[in-house]
Amino acid sequence: MAEFTVAVSDPETGTTYQIDVDGQDANRFIGRELGEEVEGGAVGLDGFTLELTGGSDTAGRPMRADVRGVATKSILTDGGVGYKPSRDGERKRITVRGREISDETAQINARISEHGSGDVAALLGESDE
Repeated sequence: MAEFTVAVSDPETGTTYQIDVDGQDANRFIGRELGEEVEGGAVGLDGFTLELTGGSDTAGRPMRADVRGVATKSILTDGGVGYKPSRDGERKRITVRGREISDETAQINARISEHGSGDVAALLGESDE
């Protein structure tokens, strides 16, 4: 059964919340691709909409939106997700994961695209009070 850590960022406050998701809620993410929107009920944010922005697999390889599928691929890149060149024109072959979420994904990064009613911290049980 799939288990993920979903890092949900709130652009209004600049805060990121890490939520562990498993079971039926984790199945809502399987088969989705980066850039798609998911209902926030999977992480406890009913009425909110989340946009999938990135992630990584169990080995720490980043997901890239320009690589199809769920498999790992070795790509030659001159920068972007997974590699930052140290000088102009430098390229490197790196191993990355495709843009589709599978059961091998360990972390999913998401951003709140549409706010629902209520405070995010209070709904996730992380308020100061």
